[in-house]
Amino acid sequence: MADSTHAILAGTRRPAPAPGAGRAPGPRDALPVAAVAAAFTLAQLLLVRPGTGLGWDESVYVSQVSPHAPAAFFSAPRARGVSLLVAPVAAWSSSTALLRVYLAVLSGLALYLALRVWRTLLPAPVLALAGALFASLWVTVFYGPQAMPNYWVAIGALVCAGCFLRARADGPADGRSRTEDRHRDRAGERPHPGHRDRAALYGLLGGAALMAWMRPMDAVWAVLPLLALALAQSHWRPLAALLAGLVAGAAEWVIEAYAAYGGLLQRLSDASAIQGRLGPHFAVVDQLRSLGGRTLCRPCAGAVPHPLITAWWFVLPALAVLGVVLARRAGRTAPAGVAAACAATAAVPYLFLIGYAAPRFLLPAYALLALPAALALTRLVRRADGARRPVAACLVAVGLATHLAVQYAVLTRTADRTAAAHRDWDRTAAELHRLGVRPPCLLTGDNAIPIAFYTGCASAATEGHNANTTRAAIEETARRQPVAALVAAHGSPPGYARAWPVHPFGDLRLYVAPTARKGAGR
Repeated sequence: MADSTHAILAGTRRPAPAPGAGRAPGPRDALPVAAVAAAFTLAQLLLVRPGTGLGWDESVYVSQVSPHAPAAFFSAPRARGVSLLVAPVAAWSSSTALLRVYLAVLSGLALYLALRVWRTLLPAPVLALAGALFASLWVTVFYGPQAMPNYWVAIGALVCAGCFLRARADGPADGRSRTEDRHRDRAGERPHPGHRDRAALYGLLGGAALMAWMRPMDAVWAVLPLLALALAQSHWRPLAALLAGLVAGAAEWVIEAYAAYGGLLQRLSDASAIQGRLGPHFAVVDQLRSLGGRTLCRPCAGAVPHPLITAWWFVLPALAVLGVVLARRAGRTAPAGVAAACAATAAVPYLFLIGYAAPRFLLPAYALLALPAALALTRLVRRADGARRPVAACLVAVGLATHLAVQYAVLTRTADRTAAAHRDWDRTAAELHRLGVRPPCLLTGDNAIPIAFYTGCASAATEGHNANTTRAAIEETARRQPVAALVAAHGSPPGYARAWPVHPFGDLRLYVAPTARKGAGR
């Protein structure tokens, strides 16, 4: 009675408990989430194939720490987080298979930990289903074992949103004073899960730092609702932790801006130019075009894939909105609402401010939307009193099975196409070696950056987004070491390579400087 009176005087309202939230989470509640994370790791190893070579962007990130090849040009938008993430393997081994296994295991563990952050906020079955929804997307499985930043921004966003909600709840509940809570602790009474959740502040700091470490601007977009809530509700400690994490994660990027890019504003301007000048763009249709397995849609033309392939893209946000509505009716709006709000702001730049698309850009939004979507699905198949809805359960099961089949088909096709492209790069590297282009060496031209990594050469360009040298510098290098210019079958060679011997190979013509002849056939 005293507690209830105190709550009324303090102006608090006890929310209705969510299904499964009536007891403190125990060790057994972790098993469903652990099973989802383990299945996610296994799917990566079986379906993406660890032996697949590195992609274009991957070769840039890995080359920064690998002794296998000189570091590729690091353009303004990139951040060093991925390079540091892969360093424990890439710094001493050139095995792509080992790197893929390492990243697959790490990404599965990260998904488990990120979902466990929400254990006091949402029931274990909802968390397991949310993890399954996110981990079943072809884009999630495809990029989980890759040396790319977007999956890790998604993990950081999940951690930040969950830790913010837990840290925000830190303090006396139901109007009790901290002295009363301490007395309850000494008496052995378990406090509310949100009370004195100091670990949540450290998690908030770490999640923000992880995102900013990977992609600073994406980190800011993903936490905008958290910053607004913290300011509006005067949650100063969560706000301080969030800002500290962003600063810590972005510090290297800012310092590098002044050391190598002419200052922070210049780096931001260069990054915007490389991305087609950020501004009003309607990229929603571009994102739809990429869902059929196009890893980069730039320029983004062609037809939108079959509705069966794109249906989930509309269903996921619709379910998320339904989840927020149902959570609001149950008096527990915060977890679903915060996740949906962070998903919306994380998606804004890639839907409305950029002129091209890649499915990986929206991974943070998909991860966050999966939480309220899972909440909606569980309420669709089970009433508030726990009774099942058999018809709804059958329809949901059929829908999920169809979804899995479609995602598997797109993933298999995308993985096969990517592996074929990487094999072509590997064969081109072998041909260059045969022609005498061996380290130390330099490649320029079409696909020079990834093929240079496969060959063990440096790469260079005199124009475009990766311009890092001049014609005179290339000509000088060609007098000292093997240099090759890679030209598409119907392209024109650069001026400095026109007199070099040409060797047709597949869809390329390889213009090899005479210097390389001395090493040919070794």
